[in-house]
Amino acid sequence: MKEQKREYQRKERTDIIYGLHAVIEAIKSDKELNKILIQKGIQKETFLTLKEALHGKHYQLQFVPAQKIDSLTTGNHQGIVAFIPPVSYHVIEELVDKLLEEGKKPCILVLDRITDVRNFGAIARTAACQGVDAILIPSSGSALVSSDAMKASAGALHNIPVCKTDHLKNSLFYLQQSGLRLIACTEKSSVPLYQVNLRGNVAIIMGSEENGITQDLLNLADVRTKIPMEGGVSSLNVGVATGMILYERLRQQFA
Repeated sequence: MKEQKREYQRKERTDIIYGLHAVIEAIKSDKELNKILIQKGIQKETFLTLKEALHGKHYQLQFVPAQKIDSLTTGNHQGIVAFIPPVSYHVIEELVDKLLEEGKKPCILVLDRITDVRNFGAIARTAACQGVDAILIPSSGSALVSSDAMKASAGALHNIPVCKTDHLKNSLFYLQQSGLRLIACTEKSSVPLYQVNLRGNVAIIMGSEENGITQDLLNLADVRTKIPMEGGVSSLNVGVATGMILYERLRQQFA
């Protein structure tokens, strides 16, 4: 007796919009989009129409093979797919002003070029558990809030505000002028973590595992510190390192 093969119908994703007109309408209404995928070799007329709509906007674009877009939807995508974030991003300047007006002592976690979505999600979960008020990320060159990041965070990204900025250095300067001390966690420092005062209004900067913190941001920082280590391994996973510095901050608060 032959087994009957089951036919599985692929479910359409709910975190994307596709097709030229749908994506253009989203752009015109300034809808938050994580990134826009554009098929390589797309029709010239379609691309020019999209390019005109994107003029003066700051969306992240990525050119991909047709197979990539075909794998995302069975609909008539016309070579264009945009990813919708599962949560709304906040404006860091407005959020910090509000926290200060409420008499709170903000702790902002700044992630500079953390590209691995699983690391980002795990870091968000740790930040939510350690009392961080918000996470600040750059608009490009960084993992964004996606369904995969949400899953890795175990839903914590629903509970902690994420702010996205086109100019990370300018946003950090604003935090600094608002009374937050910028603390950079970097191997380039000789000051061990336990010697640094992490109380009060702070913005803690973590960099990518490959390149660390951008030099411009290091130059702006008020304090540079490192996590002391022994043994043959010279660096930590950024998620682990973030957990260590956030725990030290919490420990100091109750010491």
